[in-house]
Amino acid sequence: MDLELDGKNAIVTGAGRGIGLAVTTALVAEGVHVIAGSRSTTPALAALGDAVTFVSVDLTDPEAPEQLVSAARAQGGLDILVNNVGAVTLRDEGFLAIDDGAWRRTFEVCFFSMLRMSRAAIPELVARGGGSVVTISSVNAFLPDPGVIDYSAAKASVWNLSKALSKEFGPRNIRFNSISPGPVATDLWLGEHGVAATAAAQLGVDFASARDTVIAAQGGFSTGRFTEPAEVADLALVLASGRAGNVTGSDFLIDGGLIKTL
Repeated sequence: MDLELDGKNAIVTGAGRGIGLAVTTALVAEGVHVIAGSRSTTPALAALGDAVTFVSVDLTDPEAPEQLVSAARAQGGLDILVNNVGAVTLRDEGFLAIDDGAWRRTFEVCFFSMLRMSRAAIPELVARGGGSVVTISSVNAFLPDPGVIDYSAAKASVWNLSKALSKEFGPRNIRFNSISPGPVATDLWLGEHGVAATAAAQLGVDFASARDTVIAAQGGFSTGRFTEPAEVADLALVLASGRAGNVTGSDFLIDGGLIKTL
């Protein structure tokens, strides 16, 4: 299937690794020039060559979105935005132990980065006659978990904002959709300092046992495996493309059957 993406320009945040890197790689394969926003580059990102313009940014900086938009403008404009950057911290001591500073940090990374990036990108998308914004949310947006209570609340806000923006800017030919992955086989979950490793240290068990315990506590996978970053990327590309031209205001779950309800 031709996704009709060849020649377009995209911004991807958190592009250096994980889902962001997978989305960037997939977009480049479809002929898209990607403005890759990340705190630092990676060999895999650098290997994509001239098809990627790397911009070193910290998306908790309110000025960072404009840096990415300026880079897109220098390439001729902006057609696609993928809001991907995010982070999660396990809260093993419970709600009462999470102070305002921790809540603010989580919302800065997971919510305000998306809000500011969207606000900076919308005028450029309007100038191009429309475009697509795909935001990576989380299954925790509607599966609140006390162990990641601040992250869950931030991702619920992301989903809500994406839906509201779809209503306001639909008449301007800008589509807003979100993707809610369950656990994905990235460093966020399986890395040295990821969720599973953190849980292992907190529970006093080995990595595999902690990983399985955390997954079981959320309901377990029907497929028996983690989602791969490339699978999330494939979904993001379809939503970014004209093939999904009348899809907006929607959220797409990709969780290996973790959520068992309708």
